Amino acid sequence: MAPPGNLYVTMQPRPGLSLDQFHEWYNNEHGPTRLRLPQIFANGLRYRAADGQQPEFLAAYDVTDMAHLETETYLTLRANRSPREAATIGQVDVSRYFYDLVHGEESPLFMPVDKLTDEEAEGLVAVATEITLEDTPEAKALFKKWFIQEHIPFLSKIPGWLRSRLFITSSLEPDLPTKFLTFHDFAKDNGLQAAEQKAATDGSWKNDDFDNSVASRKRRIYSLFYTFGPAPRDLDHLSRLPPAASFTAADSKTSTIAGPAPILASYITTPDSLAIPYRLQGNPSPTAPTVAFCNSLLTSLHMWDAFVDILKLHRPDLRILRYDTRGRHAIPQPPTSATLHTLADDLLAVLDALRIPRLHALIGVSMGGATSLNFTLKYPSRLDKLIACDFNAASSSANSQAWKDRVAIAEQDSGRGIHQLAERTIARWFHPASMEKPDLVKRMTEMVTENSVDGFKHSCTALSDYDMKPDMPSCSVPGLFVVGDGDANGVLVKAMEGFTGLFGPNGTELKIVPNTGHLPMSEDPDAFWEAVKGFL
Repeated sequence: MAPPGNLYVTMQPRPGLSLDQFHEWYNNEHGPTRLRLPQIFANGLRYRAADGQQPEFLAAYDVTDMAHLETETYLTLRANRSPREAATIGQVDVSRYFYDLVHGEESPLFMPVDKLTDEEAEGLVAVATEITLEDTPEAKALFKKWFIQEHIPFLSKIPGWLRSRLFITSSLEPDLPTKFLTFHDFAKDNGLQAAEQKAATDGSWKNDDFDNSVASRKRRIYSLFYTFGPAPRDLDHLSRLPPAASFTAADSKTSTIAGPAPILASYITTPDSLAIPYRLQGNPSPTAPTVAFCNSLLTSLHMWDAFVDILKLHRPDLRILRYDTRGRHAIPQPPTSATLHTLADDLLAVLDALRIPRLHALIGVSMGGATSLNFTLKYPSRLDKLIACDFNAASSSANSQAWKDRVAIAEQDSGRGIHQLAERTIARWFHPASMEKPDLVKRMTEMVTENSVDGFKHSCTALSDYDMKPDMPSCSVPGLFVVGDGDANGVLVKAMEGFTGLFGPNGTELKIVPNTGHLPMSEDPDAFWEAVKGFL
């Protein structure tokens, strides 16, 4: 087993390369593919020079075990570059270094950068110094002694000091001359400038051990500007690229639409190794408030398409996140049946992967409505507002049996029974007025038919054996409940009226959307917008 260490990459884009292209490629393709390997990469951080020197950009990845960088998993990642990556990296002067970790010390105030929000992390300062040693047998030991016994205590007294680490040229590169890298983390507000001025006239920061071990040093100061997660999220640079810069990965799991209305489609991986596709669009600013949507059972994230078009028109300030619910495409192996807690934790995994600390609003319908309420009860600090539609706050034994019956229909004829289930489902969901819209009926019927039968079987279990009513009164997140007036022939209106008063200390409002059934946002998106716009 090798030591932990760092993959340290300096980059200088050549004059002909658009910086938007450089950043969009790095943020949406290169970095996330590495962070999708948590067994190798603990984090990935991007820095920009704060000292006016070149190379201007630095990427630093903490590696859990440097031996991982010699495995097929990592080497295949490097070898299988997309044509876009090859074209972009060919216009960048790149230097890569492998370093083994030798020593590290932290301030009590230190927090791993990947645990901070983007707002907290941006602007953190890094001081990196490359040390070339004297060609003497004792140089390595002398420098290490000076760094640990003299230099860290000196630095730790500077206001804003957070952490100091010492790295050495990795044993993976035995043919390279041995160099040390010192890497110091400081808060945005710090006393570095005053310390530098003092050091320029006062040599007390070094001693004989330093003088007898260091042949030369190259010091750089950087400012942190981007933290990778395991999923691409950079709409900002994507929005400034021409449509021709749109990209689809070789596996088709990630794609972008570049231009002033950017769209980013990719996936996150849950702790039980399930891929959850998502779609990010709307306001491209990384600080834009985000609205997330939870689908109903059997539908895809596209059930919101018509409403999202309205939302983009009326609320161009919002970033919009949609994702496909567990079971839409696949189930974990070995199969595990979902609960509402599983589904709430899937949403948490999506938000964490996209580094979204808090939603402006969460909107869910049917199973997505129950998921949204459960997420709100479990993680109230992660959202400002809840809109839960056409759902029940507690399951019933009769409903549980109904799901078993529907699964039996879907499984008929080696799974082809889902076509029959789809037709029955849409007829049950939709208001008679909606059934008069053939394009809508066709589109939604096809959407249901495309669901994995196994996925349906193991996700409808989330709608059995739950009761959120006891926890609803203590919830402090503002909420709005919405229901189609014809849902279950009006039965669900009565049911939701029965528990609307339980939510929060003062209850909440129930909005009824006329002439719609179970999916009012799909059946009449304009009427649904009228119902939610004041609250949203």
